[in-house]
Amino acid sequence: MKFSLGSLRLNSLRSRLMLLVALAITPIAVMTLVNGVREREQAVKASEENLRRLTRLAAANEAQSIEAARQILVDLASVPDLLGPKERCRALLADVLDRNEGYVNFGLIQLNGDVSCSAVPLLHPVNLGDRSHFKRAISERRFIAGDYVFGRVIRKHTINLTYPVINHDGQVVAVVFAAMDLADLDTFVNDISLPPGSVLTTADARGQIISRRPEPERWLGTAISQPMLEGMAHANGRSLVLKGDDGVERLHAFAHVGAPQLTDYTVSIGIPTDTITYTARHDQLMSLVALAATTMLALLAAWLAGDILIVQRVRKLMDTARSIAAGKLDARTGIEYGHEEIGNLAKALDEMAEALQKKETARSLAERELRAADQRKDEFLAMLAHELRNPLAPISTGAHLLKLLHSDSAQITQTCAIIARQVEHMTSLVDDLLDVSRVTRGLVSLSTQALDLKKVVEDAAEQIRPLVNARRHRVVIDLPQEPAIVKGDHKRLVQVVANLLGNATKYTPEGGHIELRLAREDDDYVISVSDDGIGMESSLVERVFDLFTQAERTPDRSQGGLGLGLALAKSLVELHGGSVRAYSAGLGKGSIFTVRLPRHEEHAATQAPALPSIERRGAPAAPLRILLVDDNQDAAHTLQLFLEAAGHAVQVAHRAAEGLELARAFRPQVCLLDIGLPDFDGNELARRLRLTPQAAGATLVAMTGYGRQQDREASALAGFDHYLVKPVNTVQLTQLLATVRVPQTAALNRPPL
Repeated sequence: MKFSLGSLRLNSLRSRLMLLVALAITPIAVMTLVNGVREREQAVKASEENLRRLTRLAAANEAQSIEAARQILVDLASVPDLLGPKERCRALLADVLDRNEGYVNFGLIQLNGDVSCSAVPLLHPVNLGDRSHFKRAISERRFIAGDYVFGRVIRKHTINLTYPVINHDGQVVAVVFAAMDLADLDTFVNDISLPPGSVLTTADARGQIISRRPEPERWLGTAISQPMLEGMAHANGRSLVLKGDDGVERLHAFAHVGAPQLTDYTVSIGIPTDTITYTARHDQLMSLVALAATTMLALLAAWLAGDILIVQRVRKLMDTARSIAAGKLDARTGIEYGHEEIGNLAKALDEMAEALQKKETARSLAERELRAADQRKDEFLAMLAHELRNPLAPISTGAHLLKLLHSDSAQITQTCAIIARQVEHMTSLVDDLLDVSRVTRGLVSLSTQALDLKKVVEDAAEQIRPLVNARRHRVVIDLPQEPAIVKGDHKRLVQVVANLLGNATKYTPEGGHIELRLAREDDDYVISVSDDGIGMESSLVERVFDLFTQAERTPDRSQGGLGLGLALAKSLVELHGGSVRAYSAGLGKGSIFTVRLPRHEEHAATQAPALPSIERRGAPAAPLRILLVDDNQDAAHTLQLFLEAAGHAVQVAHRAAEGLELARAFRPQVCLLDIGLPDFDGNELARRLRLTPQAAGATLVAMTGYGRQQDREASALAGFDHYLVKPVNTVQLTQLLATVRVPQTAALNRPPL
C-alpha cells in the first residue's frame, strides 16, 4: 500500500469512507472538548472565589495596620505635651517611635506647613505644606492616609498618616503625622502559601505602588498599569485576567483597604492563569490523547478496507482515462463488468473510448481540410498584396516626375503631394493586409499625439473624394466651430473615418446622400456617418464588424472591397480607447455608423513650428547648457537638432548613469529627462542630480509618456520643476526654456570636458 497526502483528499472514495468514520467519532471529540472547557471554567471559578477571599484578608490586614496608626495619632493629639515645649514634644514622639515597630517617624506640623517637632532629629527645616494629606487633614478635620512618598528626612519609602490637633474651641491648631515604613506593610504574606508567580500589589489613589510582594524595593513608588488602575477603580467588581510586565497572564482580584473614611488604598492579588488551569488542562490533554489514538485506529481500518475494495479498481479507471486523454483511444479498463457501480462505470468508459476513436478519425480528416482552406486564404492575401503593390510603384514614380517637370505650378505641386500621400497611405494598408490577425488583435503600433478631429475628418474626406465624385454622391460634412481635440494617431484615425466613408459610398446608390457629423457629447467626441443606401438586416448589424463580413453584392461587384475595412476600423478605434457602433432600420433604409473617442484637454500640435516662429515667440536672454537624457535615440537626436537650432548647447545621454557622469562635467543649466530609462528611472536620476553640486541648481524637466496624476506627483517629489507629456509640444518647450534665466557671462561658459 502506497500512502500519499493526495489520497486523503475529500473528493476520493477512500477519503469519503474515512470521513464517515471521522463523523461518527466527532460527537465524542466535541464532548471531550466541551468537558475540558467546563473543567477549566470550574477551576477558574473556584480559584477566583479563593482569590477574592485571600485579597479581602490582605486588605483587612493592611486596614488593621492603618487603624492602629490612626489610634496612635488620635491618642497623641490629646496629649498636652505635644503642643508644649519642643523638647518635651520631641521626647514624647521619640518614646512613641521606640514603642511602635513599623514606623520610621512621628512629627507635628504647624498650620504653615513647618515641621516643628519630629521624633527623628531634623538636620534642616522641613515644610510639608505642599503635601495633600496635610491639607486634607486640616480641611476635612479627620484622619487621612496619604499617598506614597519618599521621606525627605528619613530617606525611606513611606506613607504619611495625619490627624488634626483640635483645641477646646474646636479649631485645628496643628497636624500630627506618622510615617509608616512600607517595607513591612504586608509581612503577613510571608505566612500565606501563594502559588509560584503570584503577585500582591497595594496602590494609593494615584496608582502608585505602596506595597508589592515579591521584590518590594524594586516596585515601591512606581505606577501600576492602566488596566490594573481601571480594575482597582472597580474593586468590588469581578476578577480580571491581566498580563503583567513580565508577560505572564494572571487572574486578579481587588479589595479596598478599610472603609473609604480610612484609606484610598486598594489591594490586588494576581495568580498565574496557567497555574489555575494546570490540572484541568492535564486531564483534558490525556482525554484528547486517548481520543486521537482511537480515531487513528478507526481511520487506519477504513483506509485499508477502502484500498482493497475501492481504490485499486478506481485507479484502473483513472489510468484508462488518462490514456484516453493522452490520445490512446484504444485503451480499455480490463475490469469485469458487473451490476455494481464501479463495473458499470468501467463499461461506460470503454464505450466512450470506442466512440471517441471513431470521432477522432472524422475530426482528423476535417482538420486537414481546414488547414488546406486556411493555406489557400493566406496565399490569396499574399497574391492580393503583391498585385496591389504593382500599380503603386509607377503611380509614385509618376507623381515625383510630374512634380519635377512642373515644379513652378502650385496646383500641380499640391496634386503631387496628394498623390504621394495617398500612395503612402495605400502602401500602409497593403502592409496591414499581409497580417490581418495582427490588426484585428489590436497589435498595430500607434504614434499618438494631441490632434484636432476636424483635420482628421477633412483628410479622410479628401482621401475618399475620388470615389464620391465617381458615384455622384451628395456629401454633407457638419463640423463644430471650436477644435475637437483628442489624443491619437492621425494616420490611423484618418484610416478609420475613410473606411466608414468608403463603406457608405460602396453601399449607397449613385446620387445618394451621405452625411458626416462631428459633435461633442459629454466627455467624448462622436463621429457619425449616415447614408440612405441599401441598409442592413438585424442579423448583419450584429456581425458587420467581423472580419470578411460583407452585405449582399451585385453581380458585377461594383462595390469592391474584401470585408476588412469595418473590422480594421473597430480594432483601431478600440486601440484609441473608443468604441464604434452600427445601426440600420432595415433593408433599403440606410445605415448609421458612429465612432466615440475620449476628449483630450491639451491643445493639438497640428504641425511642428518652424524655427522662425520659435524666435518670434521669444528666445531666452542667453543660450543654455541643456542635458538631454532619453533612451530613444531617434527622438533624442531630433530634439537635439531642434534645440541647437535655437542656439542652445546640448549634450545627449541614452542611459541614466551616463547622464549623471555627463552632468558632472557639463554643468547643465537645464536637464530634460525621460522617466523610462534602461538602468534606473528618471525620478531616481533627478534625485541624484539634486545631490550633485554641478547640477543641483539646474531646472529639471520630465519628458515622459506617463500622464497620470500619481506619476506627476512622484516626479514632483523627486525634484522635477516641470512635467511634459510626450509627444513634447515644441512651442511649449520653447516657452518653458525662455523662463530659465542665467547670468549673461555664464550662459555658454562651457566647462572643460
